[in-house]
Amino acid sequence: MSVTIWPDSRLVAFDTETTGTDWNSDRIVAAAVVEVGGGQDTKVTDWLINPGVVIPAQATAVHGITTERAQLEGRVAAEAIAEMTALLVALLVAGHPLVVFNARFDLTILDRECRRHDLVPLVDHLPGRELAPVIDPLVIDKQVQRYRRGSRKLPDLCAHWHVQHDGPHSPSADAVAAARLAWRLGRAYPRLGAMQPHTLHALQVERAAEQAASLQTYLRRTDPHAHVDAPWPYVPHDGAPEGTTR
Repeated sequence: MSVTIWPDSRLVAFDTETTGTDWNSDRIVAAAVVEVGGGQDTKVTDWLINPGVVIPAQATAVHGITTERAQLEGRVAAEAIAEMTALLVALLVAGHPLVVFNARFDLTILDRECRRHDLVPLVDHLPGRELAPVIDPLVIDKQVQRYRRGSRKLPDLCAHWHVQHDGPHSPSADAVAAARLAWRLGRAYPRLGAMQPHTLHALQVERAAEQAASLQTYLRRTDPHAHVDAPWPYVPHDGAPEGTTR
């Protein structure tokens, strides 16, 4: 009997657009959960959210969502956050790997949004309070080609790995691109592709901590107080006081 490896299984991808890059103070203004692969049709669930605060011009320049549009068309934040959390819980409990590019940011800001709106955070819904298995193409790419120069933003990695990306900074397009990138990496490195998702998750926990320590050492050449959060796939609520750049 053949065994389906995770790149060929049904994957769930998650992405957000936000008011900024600090996961403790910024807000989600758009998000998407995409179910893809496994021989089934792609299913997209997305949200436009009224964050209840002004969306800075710098953020609008990135994702195109204005304060006015969010106020007119956006969902009530608490309702949208509750819906996406419930959907992610159901899909994770069903055993689907969760693909999130730069998971540390997106999953941490989702955690903070849940707490802000007095909702049960994603991790507290899950067996053993373990947010797993998560597959982060950014962590994997940094590991398999750690000395490669150049940007490692999602559009650049898609170009490097010859993965189609239909529209940067659209949550659904970014989520689909992240899933495609994860698939490509799993195929390009068969040892990773053959791992059980929870085994791959554990490996990424180790590698993400190593990568954070390396980046912190580099940054402290010019800023002795530079701090890079090590926890992955999200930073617990009592973690470092500041967020990180996407």
